[in-house]
Amino acid sequence: MEYKSEEEFLKNYDVNQFERPSVTSDVLLLSVSSGVQNNYRKLKEKFYSVLLVKRKDYPFKDKWCLPGGFVKNSETTEEAARRILASETNLHNIFMEQLYTFDSIDRDPRTRVLSVSYIALVDKNKLNDSLYEDASWFNISYIEDDKTFTVTLDNGNETLNFVVSKTLKESTTDRYKFDIVKNDSLAFDHPIVIVSGIERLKNKIMYTDIVFNMMSEYFTLGELQQVYEVILNKKLLDPAFRRIIANKVEKTDIIKTGEGHRPSVLFKYKGKQNEKNQ
Repeated sequence: MEYKSEEEFLKNYDVNQFERPSVTSDVLLLSVSSGVQNNYRKLKEKFYSVLLVKRKDYPFKDKWCLPGGFVKNSETTEEAARRILASETNLHNIFMEQLYTFDSIDRDPRTRVLSVSYIALVDKNKLNDSLYEDASWFNISYIEDDKTFTVTLDNGNETLNFVVSKTLKESTTDRYKFDIVKNDSLAFDHPIVIVSGIERLKNKIMYTDIVFNMMSEYFTLGELQQVYEVILNKKLLDPAFRRIIANKVEKTDIIKTGEGHRPSVLFKYKGKQNEKNQ
């Protein structure tokens, strides 16, 4: 049939002529926060952590998963992600950016479901909102080699373990294909989402200011270095770290006492608020 106008075409358009998969928004919320144990600098140890929620319904009833849910026709995927994060965890006004779209055909046993996933970052120590009962922070520890990520998540009461393999997809872009090798704890393909987010953040803190979304307004250089080391999963030599942050921070007149070998000068992020996200 030949239409004479776009209006006529749209009026007669059959929305059922193509299959339409369902779409969810899932949120990988990461934080680096202080514990009570001191390291060799006598600063409080930093812990890398992810927020999970326990599913109340099938499928994967009583399994832990990332906050997520179906996108409404009346909202964008980011609006859905913010709505879902607030409704499932009681957290609001969190920095967030799109991570990847996860589209494995069998990723959801109910039907064909695409997940538009977001990575969100926060300084957990300054959160004012109280988590809902089914939400919990899990500390992340992992071992990475050329072929696998072996990940342990621990919230003090439960320990979750999974293994994800990685295969280089494109040598020119350093992108990997991830597959679940072992997982008995997390719902859906969320081990892959978590590993993808860890890799994304590890790469992005080296060329953007995104890490400052996880920092307090004022911090010592030692505290900032700890955050970099936790995210990169390795120790940094002081000269190398200073080169990384040389143009990102500025000294204040505020002195912090009570930790470390001696009182420490506090620094703050040098850029504008919106530059943290670039």
